[in-house]
Amino acid sequence: MTLKSALEDLSQTTLGAISGCLKKLEYLGGLRKLRGEYWHWGFNKLHGEAAARKAFQEAHRTVVSEVLSTPLQTLLIDVESSSRNSGVNSEHFLASLDRKKEELLPSNPGAGSARHLSSVIHALLGLERSRNPNATHPVSSPRPPLVQSLRHPADTAESEEQPEKEDAIGE
Repeated sequence: MTLKSALEDLSQTTLGAISGCLKKLEYLGGLRKLRGEYWHWGFNKLHGEAAARKAFQEAHRTVVSEVLSTPLQTLLIDVESSSRNSGVNSEHFLASLDRKKEELLPSNPGAGSARHLSSVIHALLGLERSRNPNATHPVSSPRPPLVQSLRHPADTAESEEQPEKEDAIGE
């Protein structure tokens, strides 16, 4: 049995199973705790905390660099596959990345990386919206969170009727 370094294991096994550089970026960003340290119980147990931390930091920097150096046209294809794998539409996937863009960067990113990543996400969002010019984009009523959409239709109808009753009383 050949032993792999923590970085080789992370790159080949874990990240190798995730398709798309944006999805990898989302995954790595999601492993960071509030103080910016990565936490993955199994990986820490297998490779040790220091080796795991170093591997996650290096892999995260590599993936950010890959995203920032990839042409937008290629990233649009990545968005399609990443959003499909996430079970959401492309615009929702990009909006989600936009909301958590600080989490998507490794600690101590290179100069301008935060601004560059933000620009890339905004450009992709704009391009995605322009692809679908006939689509209506909600202005005043955002989509319900996924948890709400999993409710039984009767439960949703009751919760939607409640505010209307309150409005009628207030008038």
